[in-house]
Amino acid sequence: MSNTSTNPTPTDGATTVPHIDQPVEPSAVAQGKRPATGQGTEQHGARAHSDGGWDTKVPVQTRSERPQSGELDAFPPVTGREVNWKFAPLAKLQPLLDSGLDGSAYPFLARQTEGADVEWGRRDDPVVGTAGLPEDRAAAAAWTARDAVLKVTVKATEAHESISITRSDFGTQPRAAHTVITAEQHAQGIVVIDNRGTALLSENVEIVVRDGARLTVVSLQDWDDDAVHVSTQFAEVGRDAFLKHVVVSLGGDVVRVNPSTHLGAQGADTEMYGVYFADAGQYIEQQVYVNHDAPNTRGRVNYKGALQGEGAHTVWIGDVLIGRDGDGTDSYEQNRNLVLTDGTRADSIPNLEIETGNIEGAGHASATGRFDDEQLFYLQARGIPEEEARRLVVLGFLVEVIQKIGAPELEERLIAAVEQELADGRTAVAAAEPEAEQADA
Repeated sequence: MSNTSTNPTPTDGATTVPHIDQPVEPSAVAQGKRPATGQGTEQHGARAHSDGGWDTKVPVQTRSERPQSGELDAFPPVTGREVNWKFAPLAKLQPLLDSGLDGSAYPFLARQTEGADVEWGRRDDPVVGTAGLPEDRAAAAAWTARDAVLKVTVKATEAHESISITRSDFGTQPRAAHTVITAEQHAQGIVVIDNRGTALLSENVEIVVRDGARLTVVSLQDWDDDAVHVSTQFAEVGRDAFLKHVVVSLGGDVVRVNPSTHLGAQGADTEMYGVYFADAGQYIEQQVYVNHDAPNTRGRVNYKGALQGEGAHTVWIGDVLIGRDGDGTDSYEQNRNLVLTDGTRADSIPNLEIETGNIEGAGHASATGRFDDEQLFYLQARGIPEEEARRLVVLGFLVEVIQKIGAPELEERLIAAVEQELADGRTAVAAAEPEAEQADA
């Protein structure tokens, strides 16, 4: 394993594209003056109006229309009015939205089996861009700043390969990272990216699942309380291949993980899970995207979160697109949030686009609520104290997703971490109550 830090001329091959959310003229696409991918088009029947100008003022309205580019200048400065930034605490994220990030190689600890490789590659390695390109300014800033690429390869062997990568030494300066995870044809295994310590980090994670492969990728955010982390994760799933993608966000001050999966080959299958627990003052965001772009694909999205403490804020935005070639698609997404105390906020926005009627099924759901009093009553009626009953309800709510990971040792660690979050929250609430009573007096 070697560390490589180089700065050759960028070879991303990105074409000039309009700024995100910038209106474009639909006729320019038709005339071939601008690439069709990611452009504002004649969406939802919008046409030029007699009072003029509407043909040049159609904004980017859906996830599938966002422009993609590896160039930072393709994205204007973020104002907070953009649909994909309107909830985020921009003051804390600002250092990650401009140039000047340190994209050099960083220390990590890798535990792997014989059929898996982890190595550093150059910034212009051919694997870069295999799974996708940035769709927002934070991802583009990290993309342009990369000096080294961490390449993770799961080989096709008879065994179920396993790789665990622990990262805990990013420091407090603005950093960029780029990781490419590749599962070779018919390979099977699990890759865990375990984030700890403190960080001010923007990164891109590319995931390529070749034909017939079965891969699980776990992104674990167990940061210190002051960490700020933005992660854009793209996945490309091949023919009859399967990707299980799991996001677990527990620690950190601001954590924004946006995974997207492109099912671009027949029979591609994905399950995307998420578990998150926000404490007082903590911000956790996930923007999930599944693009059914081939026949007979399947998608399942299930994210669950809990919130406790004043100022705890979570955001979940789920986008599913069933394209014109998505005949036979079977897709469903859902988000559930459990509110444990007053003073929290959970934003949950499921979106579904369907461009063909020849599908097996599609749906979405979202719910945010407090404890089910009947559940608590049932447990207390059997002699279980109220605090213990609450703990069991929360664990039962979140463990359903944790157990989907398929790695018993990691699952046990996460369950213990959730229990610790609950204990810390109860302590904080108990400490705050006497202060509130004194203020009322």
